[in-house]
Amino acid sequence: MDNSKYLTVTALTQYLKRKFDVDPYLGHVYLMGEISNFRLRPSHQYFSLKDDKAKISAIMFKSNFSKVKFKPEEGMKVLVKGRISLYEPSGTYQMYVESMEPDGLGALYLALEQLKKKLSQQGVFDLPKRPISQFPKRIAVVTSQSGAVIHDIMTTVKRRYPIVQLVLFPAQVQGDLAAATIVEQLKRINEIGNFDTIIIGRGGGSIEDLWPFNEEVVAQAIVQSQIPIISSVGHETDTTIADMVADLRAATPTAAAELATPVLRDVLMHIQDLKARLGNAQVKLIQNYRDQVRNYAQNTFLQHPERIYEVYLQKVDNLTSRLNKVVSEQIYNQRQSLWDLRGRLNNQSPMSQLHYYDTMVNNYQQRILNSTNKIINNNRNSFSKEVAALDSLSPLKTLSRGYAIATNDDGKILKQAKDYQVDQTINLKVTDGNVKLITKEISEENNG
Repeated sequence: MDNSKYLTVTALTQYLKRKFDVDPYLGHVYLMGEISNFRLRPSHQYFSLKDDKAKISAIMFKSNFSKVKFKPEEGMKVLVKGRISLYEPSGTYQMYVESMEPDGLGALYLALEQLKKKLSQQGVFDLPKRPISQFPKRIAVVTSQSGAVIHDIMTTVKRRYPIVQLVLFPAQVQGDLAAATIVEQLKRINEIGNFDTIIIGRGGGSIEDLWPFNEEVVAQAIVQSQIPIISSVGHETDTTIADMVADLRAATPTAAAELATPVLRDVLMHIQDLKARLGNAQVKLIQNYRDQVRNYAQNTFLQHPERIYEVYLQKVDNLTSRLNKVVSEQIYNQRQSLWDLRGRLNNQSPMSQLHYYDTMVNNYQQRILNSTNKIINNNRNSFSKEVAALDSLSPLKTLSRGYAIATNDDGKILKQAKDYQVDQTINLKVTDGNVKLITKEISEENNG
C-alpha cells in the first residue's frame, strides 16, 4: 500500500496555518462583536467575540492589552483590529487582537466613567476635604516648567502675597509618562514635608491631553497626600478625576493661586484694624477694671469688714441656743421613754411565771413518783402470782416429790418402755443431781 500520498496531521495543520498567515485579507482584520467568556487575567487575555450567529476565539497579549484605556467586560460591544491565524496544537483558528475600542462610546470616556464608578464605590469622593492654609509660607507647584501655568501662578502670587515661597516641581502634564512623573513629584513633596499647600495643574485641551489627570495612580497619590492639594486642570468646563479628589478645585491656574494665598495688602490692613480694635478693647477693659476697683473700695463691708461676720455671729448664737434646746428635749423624751419601758418590763417579768411553772413541775413530779410506785407494786404482785403458777408447773417441783426424768446419751427424754434398750446407758435427772444407770431388763405393761 502506497502511504506517500497521505499527510500527517502536523503537515496539514502547518499548511493551513501558512495559508492563514500569507493571506493579505486575514493579516489586517477589523472586527465588530460582543465580548464573551471574558475573565481578567494577570498577563494575556483569552476571550471570544460573537454576534447573533457566530463566535470566534480571540487572544490579546499583555503588551497590547496594557494600551487599552478601559476595562473590557462581559457582553460589551467592541471594535477590534488584529489578524487571523491558526493555533497548531488544537488545530483551531483564532483572532490575535492588537487594539480594542468600545463600540459607540470612546475608549477614554468609557475608561473615565469606569474609574469614577470604581472610586465612588471605594468612597474616595466622600473623604473629608483638608482645609487650605490661610497664610502659607511655602507652596509647591506641580506643572510643566515651560507652560503658561507656572507663569500665571507666579504673577498672581507676586501681586497678592509676595512673601510666600513658591517651589516648582516640574512634571510632564501630557503623554504616556505624565502620570508617573506627577505621582513621583507628589511623593517627593510629601517626603520633604515642609509645604503648606500643593497646586497641580495645566492648561486646557482635549480629553487625550488631560488624560494623565484622569489616571487612577494620580487620584490615589492625591488622596494619600498629607498636604492639602488645589487642582487646576484645564479650563472651567473641564473636570478631571484629579479635580474631584483634590481638597479644592480651581477653574484656572490664576484662580488656584488666588485660593492658595490671601492679598497681603488686605491682610496688613486687617492686621492694623485688629491692632486698633485690640488697643481700644484693652483700654476699655482696663477702665472697667478700674471702675470695679473704685466701687469695691467704696463698699461698706470693705471699709468695715467686721460687719460681715457680725450677722453670722448672731446667727451662730441663735442656732446654738436652738440646738441646746432641741438636744435637751430629746434627752428628756428619751429618758421618759426609758422609764416607761422599764415599768412595762417589770410588769412583764418572767419571775412570777417561773415560780408558777416551778410549782407545777413539783406537782407533776410527785404525781409521776406516786404513779410509778403504784405501777411497780402492781407489777410486783402480778409477777409473784405468775412465779407461783409457773413453779407449780415446773418439772423440778415434780422431781422434788420423788420423780425422775430419764434421757439417753443424745438428751432425748425416754417416756415409754419401747424407748429403752437393754444395756443402754440411761441418765436420770433427780431433784438434786444426775444418776447414770444401765438397763438390765425391759418389760411392758399390758393395759388392755
